[in-house]
Amino acid sequence: MQATTPASSWPRLGERIMAAINRDPLTAPHGTRNDAVLAAVLLAGAACLALFTDEGRRPDALGWALLVAAHVPIVWRRRRPLLVLAAVVALVGPYHAMDNNHAAAGPASYVALYTLAVTGRPLRTILTGIAVLTVSVSIMLTVNTHQAVELIRISGWVIAILFAGVDVRYYRQYVASIVERAERAERTREEEARRRVAEERLRVARDLHDLLAHSITLIGVQTSVAAHVLTADPERLDRAAVAKALDDIAETCRSARGELRTTLEVLREQDAPDARGPLPGLHGVPDLAEAARLAGARVDLSVRADDVPPAVGAAAYRIVQEALTNAVRHAGPEPSVRVEVHAERGALRLAVTDDGTGPDPDGTPGFGLVGMRERARSVGGTLDAGPRGGGAGGFEVTAVLPTPVAPSTPPVPAAPLTTATPERDG
Repeated sequence: MQATTPASSWPRLGERIMAAINRDPLTAPHGTRNDAVLAAVLLAGAACLALFTDEGRRPDALGWALLVAAHVPIVWRRRRPLLVLAAVVALVGPYHAMDNNHAAAGPASYVALYTLAVTGRPLRTILTGIAVLTVSVSIMLTVNTHQAVELIRISGWVIAILFAGVDVRYYRQYVASIVERAERAERTREEEARRRVAEERLRVARDLHDLLAHSITLIGVQTSVAAHVLTADPERLDRAAVAKALDDIAETCRSARGELRTTLEVLREQDAPDARGPLPGLHGVPDLAEAARLAGARVDLSVRADDVPPAVGAAAYRIVQEALTNAVRHAGPEPSVRVEVHAERGALRLAVTDDGTGPDPDGTPGFGLVGMRERARSVGGTLDAGPRGGGAGGFEVTAVLPTPVAPSTPPVPAAPLTTATPERDG
């Protein structure tokens, strides 16, 4: 095991020193205990200065009492710096007035001044420093003029200590502001990450709802058709109709399985979290209409749109899908449904109307209408859904989805993607 070299300990020592400088003295752990140790060390140094230096006469019993008492308030210097400084000055003043060793009381006074400067406002620090110097010089003038002049000469140290404390205070505030900004930025990143996760979960929930609700509804209707054919007249069983119904069920299952596999592959993708797979679009609306016809609905389809943004096309596709699913589920047997998707200047307008009764108001609420409104809002559009007005009966879903407008070319009538399809039984 290799011994630690002295050079390797310097970075750790430097880090500890910087940590002590950066730490707020008011919130530092074990502050009172550390200040008690500091007061004891300062008192030991003051005793050595009083015994071994010639900066005045050696203290007598009262002088020693004042010197020891001047170090006691240092224990509470963090909590009440101004009161501590006042107590130290009140005790050191008579000590100096009796011409005791003047150097011995210096360190405690300097520590009290520094604590006030590092914890208080700069203006209060400067005014307090001027007051302390004025009181000290006044006391020294009554005792020894030479010592008073010497105190004025070394007052630069007092000013240096005050400004050092102010600088350290500003530096701590600067470090605290950097830490606060970093923490705020981290919180912002975490909130953004949570928001993205919530949006992605909502998007996946909408996709799965649209996919599974549509497919399961069609399978349920087609299964009912097959069961009706089997039980209506067993003696004259229409095998072709049963086979067609079963083939339709198999085709719906294959389509749903393919879309579900695509969605799961996107969810499992690790390297490209923003990948969303190929978006459905208006080109898939005729397939939705055909699937609804297979489920027994009479669908009249009209799509006239061109150059629609992919996001808008995907939203329109999902809205039409959910509206057709609701029509097949709630509009009754063989409902008549009209689907219109028309692109106008600056917007894509779609409407899905049927002649049924609409969802049962007393039934269990689902997520279909909520999902359609969220689809519309995701691209900046609006959606309305409810019973048709004018006493016509049926249910109607209308949406307006904004699309970019070409600024330089005049509007040209869009070629229809597919023409109106005559009604026919599924």
